[in-house]
Amino acid sequence: MILGDLHGRPGDASPEPTAFLDEVAARYPDAVSFASGRPAERHFDLDAVHRYLRRFERYLADERGYTDEEIRRTLCQYGRVKGVMHELVARHLWQDVRVEADPEAVVVTAGCQEAIFLVLRALRADDRDVALAVSPTHAGFTGAARLVDMPVLPVAAGTAGVDLDELAAQVRAARRDGLRPRVCHVMPDFANPSGASMDLATRQALLDLAEREDILLLEDDPYGLFHSGGTKAPALKALDTRARVVYLGSFSATVLPGARVGYVLADQPVAGGSFADRLAEIKSMVTVNTSPIAQAVVGGKLLEHGCSLELATTGERQTYQRNLYQLVDGLHARFADDPDITWNTPAGGFFLVMTVPFEVDDELLEYSAREHGVLWTPMRHFYGDGGGNRQLRLSFSGVDSRGIEIGLDRLAAFLTDPAVRLGRPASLLPG
Repeated sequence: MILGDLHGRPGDASPEPTAFLDEVAARYPDAVSFASGRPAERHFDLDAVHRYLRRFERYLADERGYTDEEIRRTLCQYGRVKGVMHELVARHLWQDVRVEADPEAVVVTAGCQEAIFLVLRALRADDRDVALAVSPTHAGFTGAARLVDMPVLPVAAGTAGVDLDELAAQVRAARRDGLRPRVCHVMPDFANPSGASMDLATRQALLDLAEREDILLLEDDPYGLFHSGGTKAPALKALDTRARVVYLGSFSATVLPGARVGYVLADQPVAGGSFADRLAEIKSMVTVNTSPIAQAVVGGKLLEHGCSLELATTGERQTYQRNLYQLVDGLHARFADDPDITWNTPAGGFFLVMTVPFEVDDELLEYSAREHGVLWTPMRHFYGDGGGNRQLRLSFSGVDSRGIEIGLDRLAAFLTDPAVRLGRPASLLPG
C-alpha cells in the first residue's frame, strides 16, 4: 500500500500534548483549564491591530523612505525571506535583552516553532548528528527533532535548571559512540513545562561548558519578559562572547499569538556567510517568507513602545504575576497539610508543576475533566525517558481570578477523590 509506510509522526514517542488537550477541552467546554499555556485573551484588542498596521506603514515611509507603491508591495507581495521587521527585532533585542544584534543575523519566522525546525534542519547533516535538551523538554522541540530525524538526548534539570555534569557526560558519551552532539536546547527563564530558571552562575558555567565541549546552545526565550519583579539574570545571549548561543524569540505571548511571528538570531559565522543565511536558505524552501502583514502588526506594536516589549506588556505582566501569586496561595491554602502533594514556585512565566502521590496520565486527565471539571497537563508528555509519572503541569496564564478559585476547588476535589488516591477510578476500568 502506497501510504502504508510514512515518516514517523512528531509525537510518536509520546502523544503530542497540545492536540490532545484541545480535544479534551472541546469535549468538556465547562471545565476550568489549567492545561493550555495560552496568553490571557482579555489583553487582545482588534482595533489595535489596525492601528499597529498603520504605524508600521508610517515607519516604512518615514524611516525607510519607501514610496506608497513600495509600501504596498512590501506588505502585500511575497516578501524578503529573512523578514521585513528585522531591524525592529534588533532594536527590541537591545532594549529588552541587552543584546547588540546585526539585523542581517535575524530571520523572522512563522512562529518560534519554525525557528526551531530551521535550526535543527540545518544542523542535522547525517545520521551521526544528535541534539540534547534539558528534561522535561518543551514538546515543540522534541517534535521538530523527530521531523528532521535527529535524536534528542535528555539532560536532567537538577536543582539549577540544568545538570552541567550530566550535560558534559552526555556529550562525551555520545562522541565515544561515534555521534556528533550539535546543540543543547535550554529555556533559562521560566521554562515550559517546569517553570524553572537558571541563576547567573549556572548561565556562565553553561556557556563555558558549551565552549569547552564545542556545542551550540539553543536559547528558547518566550517568557523571559514575564518575571514577577526583582533582579532577573541576563539572557544567555547577553552573556555570550564566543558565539555559542543561537537565540529564539517569539511574539506570541507578548504581542499576538494569532500573528504567528517569531524569530531566530543566528550570528555565528559559517562558510560563505552567517548561520542566519543558511537558515534563510532552508526557510525559502519551507514557508518562502513570513507574512508581511503579520510582521507589520507586530512591528507596529514595537514601534508604539520604542521597540520595548518590557514597556508594551506591563499590563500582561501584572496579570500573570497576580495569577501566579493567587495560584500559589490557593494551593497552599488547600494542600499545605498534605505532605504527599507539593509544587514549585516559579519567579515568573506561565507554568508550575505539582507532584502528587499517584500516577497521572491522559486517561486520568479525562476523568478529571468529566467528573471534576478541571484540566491540567500530565508531565509525562515532556519526558523522553519515561519520567514525570506523578507530576502535572498547571498553567495560570489564561485563567481569570474567578476561574482560578473555581479551578482550585475542583482540583482539590479531584486530588482528594478517594477513587483517585486509592486506585484507578472505577469509571476508568474496562467494562
